Amino acid sequence: MSTTTTDFTITRRNSAHGGTLEVRARREVVRDVIELTLSRPEGERLPDWAPGAHIDIVLPNGTTRQYSLLGDRWDPYAFTIAVQRDRAGRGGSEYLHTRLRVGDTVGFGGPRNNFRLHPASDYLFIAGGIGITPILPMIHQAELLGDTWKLLYLGGTRSRMAYLDELAAYGDRVQVHLRDEHGPLALASRMPGRDAGTAVYACGPERLLDEMARWHDARGAARVRWERFTASAEASKVRAAFEVELAGSGQVVTVSAEETVVEALHRVGIDVLTSCAQGICGTCETGVVSGIPDHRDALLTAQERAASTCMFPCISRAVSPRLILDL
Repeated sequence: MSTTTTDFTITRRNSAHGGTLEVRARREVVRDVIELTLSRPEGERLPDWAPGAHIDIVLPNGTTRQYSLLGDRWDPYAFTIAVQRDRAGRGGSEYLHTRLRVGDTVGFGGPRNNFRLHPASDYLFIAGGIGITPILPMIHQAELLGDTWKLLYLGGTRSRMAYLDELAAYGDRVQVHLRDEHGPLALASRMPGRDAGTAVYACGPERLLDEMARWHDARGAARVRWERFTASAEASKVRAAFEVELAGSGQVVTVSAEETVVEALHRVGIDVLTSCAQGICGTCETGVVSGIPDHRDALLTAQERAASTCMFPCISRAVSPRLILDL
């Protein structure tokens, strides 16, 4: 999942933790959504995490997928994720739904957090479908701190909405809007006013987040942050060859129009840690010493892109003929 932010200053702290996790419990939340409780096989303590964090799950076939953490963040011995089955996807969720059982093991990396909950006295959380997963820990945190919040939870039909029973305890602070019961939603009518101090956090399908982006571009005042599941449309822009210089050694590598920076570096024996290869997880974040990147990720803010002190070489390229990277 990827994060786009507006008006917040983001500090990335991507953890290098990893290893193996064993499935300790598995349950169906609603149709096509399963919840998995994962622990280290020998029972060792897991890394701490905060609302908005995700982990990489590495399947036996080498496939890596990112899933938001939910559940009890104060339990140091268990991670909980929820996975929606996507029969038309790339196979990760299908494997977890159809083949992974209690007692099986998977690799993991992280936690990483590109969707941090920043302090505010008033929050509007917006979740579309399985986008509820990173939002639930945010709600728990807001409750713990006594902050004011509301949740707008959007979906197609009630039987496919995960965690409705848990959310019912919050009463009218949770507003559920279902297409089959309420028809289409005019999202702008639910957004805070221009001068409101409300912090808005959203996660869900592309159509929801694209509508939020259009609303923000038109109004521009509220503090808005969202997390995407898929790569930015920027990734499909025209490609051209350029050079990458490694600041540590001075080595220069030509990146052809047909390969990514990571692929070009791997070709000459230089390893860069990657996970999603789509510019949405933040694993491969690399410092930029000189040159102008062509940012194609879905993580950096407009301000961070303008500063160009870092880039994601799994997907981003160069505007300038040469980039000098902090490698």
